[in-house]
Amino acid sequence: MKYMFEAGFLGTRAPFFMDAVTLIVTLLPLLVAVAILFAKRKQYALHAFSQTAIFIVSVLVVGYFEYGVRLGGGYDAFVEDTSVSRGYALWVLIIHIVIASITLFMWTTILWLAHNNKKRGILPGINSAFHKKMGISTFIAIALTSLTGIWVYLLLFVY
Repeated sequence: MKYMFEAGFLGTRAPFFMDAVTLIVTLLPLLVAVAILFAKRKQYALHAFSQTAIFIVSVLVVGYFEYGVRLGGGYDAFVEDTSVSRGYALWVLIIHIVIASITLFMWTTILWLAHNNKKRGILPGINSAFHKKMGISTFIAIALTSLTGIWVYLLLFVY
């Protein structure tokens, strides 16, 4: 696991694992948008598969991130070299964690409901309007998670 803490590839002082996770988090809204386009084109099986695959990969990436943070000494170790005040960086991190936690709950819920509603034959169908509304909200939450994650990265490794 030594490679995790070698210099990253984005040209900042972040270790490799932070650059990898940040790149994936940055691309996440785009990937989810593509998966949503499948539903708009009535390719529901591809939509369901891609949403589930993106979700699973995202959860694995968060696990990889958490492992790296713990192995690397936690928040204190990463905030050491920034010129941003510790208090400000901590508040941004807390905001990110709250948004990301809500997003995880929303995304898990919509996937679980979609799976169950498809088995019951009401998606696509009578439950499609609710699913679409919940999907838009979840997409917004994913985008906010991505933006706040980038914000944390910038504060810790660029400024």
